[in-house]
Amino acid sequence: MGWFIRSLPGLTGMGLRWFFYRMLFKQIKSFCLIYPGSYFTHSYGISIGRSFSINTGSLIDGRGGVCIGDSVMIGPNVVIVSSEHDFHYLGAPMATRNHSLQPVTIGNDVWVGANAVINSGVTIGNGVVVAAGAVVTKDIGDYMIVGGVPARKIGDRQKKQ
Repeated sequence: MGWFIRSLPGLTGMGLRWFFYRMLFKQIKSFCLIYPGSYFTHSYGISIGRSFSINTGSLIDGRGGVCIGDSVMIGPNVVIVSSEHDFHYLGAPMATRNHSLQPVTIGNDVWVGANAVINSGVTIGNGVVVAAGAVVTKDIGDYMIVGGVPARKIGDRQKKQ
């Protein structure tokens, strides 16, 4: 059913997606904007706060757990993963190994720009801006602006620029 609901346009589509995903997610605290073409895998591990929006082409993998706070905006084509292949053991091909599950936590009032990637095991603080195209591999403190590959601090929302 997700393939059908995923592509419905307009407010009707957003309403149907919200209704559908609130049954599949671990938690959705209030109505959220899920734009057409957003993908969710292992949705049982995804918790979403109030005033959430996710744009077209984005993917959230909840296998290891994803907890998203209030007033979070996810731009188009963002990838958030909470698991990765176990690549440390050299005695067997990576494709045969189990996944390493590590939760992702995103605080309140966060904006994740287009085409960003958030890797497993990362905690993003409150008020953070993740620049478009950034690859987040480590925790980010409150009110930081990060960008680049890998993401690093490029500003601070609490200081006048």
